[in-house]
Amino acid sequence: MHYNSITPELSSKIERVVGKDNVYTSNEDLEKYSHDETEDFSFLPELVVKPASADEVATILKICTEHKIPVTPSGARTGLSGGALPLFGGVNLSLERMNKIIEIDERNLQATVEPGVINQVFHEACKEKGLFYPPDPSSWGSCFLGGNLALNAGGPKAVKYGVTNAYVLNLEVALPTGEIIWTGANVLKNSTGFNLTQLMVGSEGTLGVITKAVFRLIPYPKQNLLMLVPFASAEKACEAVSAIFRAGITPSGMEFMERDAIDWTLKYVEDVQLLIGEEVQAHLLIEVDGDHEEVLFKDCEKITEIVADFDAGEVLFADNQNDKDALWKLRRRVGEAVKSNSVYKEEDTVVPRAELPKLLKGVKEIGAKYGFKSVCYGHAGDGNLHVNIVKADMSDDAWENELPKGIREIFELVKSLGGTISGEHGIGYVQKDYLDVVFSDKVLDLQRSIKQAFDPAGIMNPGKVFN
Repeated sequence: MHYNSITPELSSKIERVVGKDNVYTSNEDLEKYSHDETEDFSFLPELVVKPASADEVATILKICTEHKIPVTPSGARTGLSGGALPLFGGVNLSLERMNKIIEIDERNLQATVEPGVINQVFHEACKEKGLFYPPDPSSWGSCFLGGNLALNAGGPKAVKYGVTNAYVLNLEVALPTGEIIWTGANVLKNSTGFNLTQLMVGSEGTLGVITKAVFRLIPYPKQNLLMLVPFASAEKACEAVSAIFRAGITPSGMEFMERDAIDWTLKYVEDVQLLIGEEVQAHLLIEVDGDHEEVLFKDCEKITEIVADFDAGEVLFADNQNDKDALWKLRRRVGEAVKSNSVYKEEDTVVPRAELPKLLKGVKEIGAKYGFKSVCYGHAGDGNLHVNIVKADMSDDAWENELPKGIREIFELVKSLGGTISGEHGIGYVQKDYLDVVFSDKVLDLQRSIKQAFDPAGIMNPGKVFN
């Protein structure tokens, strides 16, 4: 598709919408907004524009539609699928100025927010009022709620509480044609027409720009207990996951980390100490939460009994908040640690949780076949395994030409196990060539038709999800 370049006249027109101080053209600024956390990709935008309201967003989108200028919405740029990469230049539409928590409605357990609010900031503001917003990606200290909505982000708490879309009641959206709409209503039940709210969640900025969100909240759990369980076998650790759920326990977090993931992270995060026996090949980090501590202790006792059947070692209990924070910090920093070690690609696979052992075994076999090393970790409780493929000793030729074949085999394995190719990172730029593994031509055509209906000029985040 052909796009036009931004002329000085067009740049001035955009400046009149948002103010000259909110349009950036310096090389330093363009470079800053040319990438997210996806591998080492970088694509320079022509302008970085920072609107402060839905009206400003809508006006910019209308201008860009009329002049065939590509628009890449961006938040904190913490994504791992290339969703914020301005592949065709144009406008990088940064939503960082739209960062207000407009209201936390304690009577109705709802909150209205702008897309530039940081996840952890929102979480803590709700917690102060005894309310809970559970989705908490590993990057929760920096990622924006708008990006979470765009990718339907999850995180460790998703196993018990669900991902982002479970908490969205209504969205204000600026369309590329310049209109501003609300997609639903601020109610808990709604069977009024097509569900545009859920269509927007996970649409990766390809249909419009979310400018406000209304979330439902729940009461904050009063207690939690955290345990780290070592295993002599990574596959046994994965087998234990399903057994815990079959025993009637639903943890609030259940994270899998194989040996390399923890070793690399301990070297990367200097202020966390943990002694690991040579026989340990994997860990499960398991949290239970609720309002009654005695119930949680019973759950932990039962979990300890169950994991013993899967060759688990001595269970470590985090018996104070500092220890809990240290263990969660260890888990949340795994991705950064792997990235700092080597050139890598991260695949965000998800299967029914009982199939995790087969997935892990298959990933290692495919790695041996194609000559790549993988470091695996993820949200084991909901079957979401992050497969980090590290280049290590692979030649450049093998990395560029053979590895994609191995990735396709991993995704075909995932599909055969009843899973799909992304659980929470999205498709974006890096996974779009593999969509045919999980979708038929008819399904892909239907999705493209939806894109065309919302964005007839094709300006919204072009080159993402679909070619």
